[in-house]
Amino acid sequence: MTGSSTRESLNIRIRPELRGLIDRAAEVLGKTRTDFVLDASRRAAEETLAEHTIFTVSEETYLAFLARLDAPVQDNDRLKRTMNTPAPWDAA
Repeated sequence: MTGSSTRESLNIRIRPELRGLIDRAAEVLGKTRTDFVLDASRRAAEETLAEHTIFTVSEETYLAFLARLDAPVQDNDRLKRTMNTPAPWDAA
């Protein structure tokens, strides 16, 4: 984003119940509806772009990465413990 103070409008159609939900969430955070929607949209856009980033590495690094992927699986007790621990939302 640039430091420009120029702004453009973005018009969307929204169901009343969704608008109410957004308004309640914005109020909880002490934000305007516009600020809340823009912040949420910006975060979603940044996450989407980060997830679709292409990484360029040297051939040596790439071959080392492939070797690790092809290496035999090793026991990882800490990972096993984590995977076997119920999530807080599943414990209800």
